Amino acid sequence: MKLTLDQKHEDFRREVRMFLEENLAPELAQAGRLSTSVFSEPQHSKPWLKILNEKGWAAPHWPEKYGGPGWDEMEKYIFASECARAGTPSLSPMGLHMVGPCIMGYGTEEQKAYYLPRILSGEDYWCQGYSEPGAGSDLASLQMRAVSDGDDYILNGSKIWTTQAHHANKMFCLVRTSTEGKPQQGITFLLLDMNLPGIRVEPIITLAGEHEVNQVFFDDVRVPKSGRLGEENDGWTVAKYLLEFERGGGNSAGLEAALERIRIMAHAEPAGGGRPLASDPAFQRRFTDTKIALEGIVITEKRVTAALAGGGNPGPASSMLKTARTETMQRIDELAIEAAGLYGNVDQMAARQPGSNIEPIGPQHSLTAMPRYLNNRAGSIYGGSNEVQRNVMAKLLLKL
Repeated sequence: MKLTLDQKHEDFRREVRMFLEENLAPELAQAGRLSTSVFSEPQHSKPWLKILNEKGWAAPHWPEKYGGPGWDEMEKYIFASECARAGTPSLSPMGLHMVGPCIMGYGTEEQKAYYLPRILSGEDYWCQGYSEPGAGSDLASLQMRAVSDGDDYILNGSKIWTTQAHHANKMFCLVRTSTEGKPQQGITFLLLDMNLPGIRVEPIITLAGEHEVNQVFFDDVRVPKSGRLGEENDGWTVAKYLLEFERGGGNSAGLEAALERIRIMAHAEPAGGGRPLASDPAFQRRFTDTKIALEGIVITEKRVTAALAGGGNPGPASSMLKTARTETMQRIDELAIEAAGLYGNVDQMAARQPGSNIEPIGPQHSLTAMPRYLNNRAGSIYGGSNEVQRNVMAKLLLKL
């Protein structure tokens, strides 16, 4: 495993930085900085996706034959790091990182030819229909029924915590097509249109006051069987494949950028006695502990990158990294709240909208501290709770 970049990768880093300087418009950079979610609102992310797609950089991890740039693992890592450093809008992972690779792995040639170009262009914007009111981390207990009727399935039930379903025109969805056998059996993976008759999207407002997630209701919704991915009753196999991308995707670049913002905040905020917060011993200790944890994640990611480059498989590393990243992210959020002080408690929804002309109360850097903290509390739950990830690690690593 190499910890330093060779000349090829140094040249690539310069190329990426030049591209970002020339193409990341100020309004898109502002939207990236003010985003408090895992990914930005589509009115900001879709224009950025279009710019990347025109360059051929929309899907760094996709094979070249499907529109990927053909980068090696280190180039992918560098690109993600530079985008985080520049503050680009975060693209929705639902299409590019999750259902796209699943379509490559389990889709028919017709499905690949239809869906993959539309994901790259942004023509299709996806949401994920997995969790239900009675099926979260125990996803195998899902109950939403899909009854076969000729060339269609008829769906009844609901999905919950459906991120950006109010923006999406497509959903990838798990449904129950049989009640026989184990709970994991009888589940089918469907691709469907969100404008079908009988689909109703109801908002769920988060603690941060944002409309990001929803509950989606299905009342006798007729979905063509041509939207099935994989075989009927074998959707659990497809779902597990997708979860590897959801849990293992991404890297620590965003965390590094966030911790750097905290460092700048801590030097600007007072701690009493005319000294900055950065000089407070207690804050220094917490900041240093978090930095050490983050460095451990970075090294692990590079180790996994080296294994992938050599044709290996990360195995349980996807669960390890998902757990470490989300818990470190929450520690960084706590540092941000401490640095923001009283200004972090002011609800300033209007002032933190990109393009707003409303002056914030307090420093600009305090605007997003509390919304990010509240939003990211879900990080250790979504994509499989960290308790579930530890069970996976115990089984695969410790053989318990």
